[in-house]
Amino acid sequence: MSRESERRNRSMLRARDAMDAHYAQPLDIPTLARIAHVSAPHFIRTFRAVFGETPHRYLQRRRVERAMFLLRESDRSITDVCFEVGFASLGTFSRTFREITGEPPSAYRRRSAPIDVPNCFAAAWLRPSRFGEVPGPDRR
Repeated sequence: MSRESERRNRSMLRARDAMDAHYAQPLDIPTLARIAHVSAPHFIRTFRAVFGETPHRYLQRRRVERAMFLLRESDRSITDVCFEVGFASLGTFSRTFREITGEPPSAYRRRSAPIDVPNCFAAAWLRPSRFGEVPGPDRR
């Protein structure tokens, strides 16, 4: 790996780490680009090349992953979960949740009763794909 690609990857990791740590806060592309020390257009292109998805989609997926945990592990309302993970609108949250998981948050909560398997297996099974495919009936 060349020094330039190593430097590029490190700068993208800094931005991704900031997204992971502050997913519930409003994060925009110019802010993330400053963290990575690149321009906004370059940041979007490079982030996608390095991680296989746009920064916006990555942030949405992280928020949905956290919402999935809260829906499984708490009895908080879907609206409370929506705002806690950083969505500004219940409609956007529900639409994005459905796009990523294949079902609305209410159906996910009903279906995701605690299961008696090791946490590592449950986490791998329940994690949404970053490629957007929804589990088919044969995977449920």
